[in-house]
Amino acid sequence: MPPVPLIDPLKVNFSHVVADQATIRLRNRQRFEMEQITAIVLVDPDNHLIVGYKDVTDNEFWCRGHMPDYPIMPGVMICEVAAQMASYYSHNLAGPGKFIGFGGMEEVRFRGQVRPGDRLIMVAKATRLHPRQTIFEAQGFVGDQMVFHGRIIGLSLPQITPVEVGESN
Repeated sequence: MPPVPLIDPLKVNFSHVVADQATIRLRNRQRFEMEQITAIVLVDPDNHLIVGYKDVTDNEFWCRGHMPDYPIMPGVMICEVAAQMASYYSHNLAGPGKFIGFGGMEEVRFRGQVRPGDRLIMVAKATRLHPRQTIFEAQGFVGDQMVFHGRIIGLSLPQITPVEVGESN
């Protein structure tokens, strides 16, 4: 049985964009194919809640090979959307020279399909905010149908500067 929704996704004002992709890029490091958030529409610091969405198109890198002729968004990509939402919310928490990266997931369940043309609404609520670890309860919806829920864990990771990329020890 799915958990109680953190919010009613049909009551979210999607015309009030808090952060577009350019603003999201100021906080999240993913680029190109790995940018998985279209917009953030709600940030509620009092309740540690964030709501955003991913507009899924038929140009997604996975469409060609993940169920050809009937593309379905891979579960791992849905989890990535949740992780990026959590990372956006907790961007200042890790401190100088660090960022909150994807550390794990627990109790993940998929309850429906996400396909090209769908808007995947992602809701995440922080249950632990600490500089070394964050934990978010996350739920994904297409319309009012919950298609995903799980716990997303973030860990403090060192930022790699361009000079460090490719160096070996």
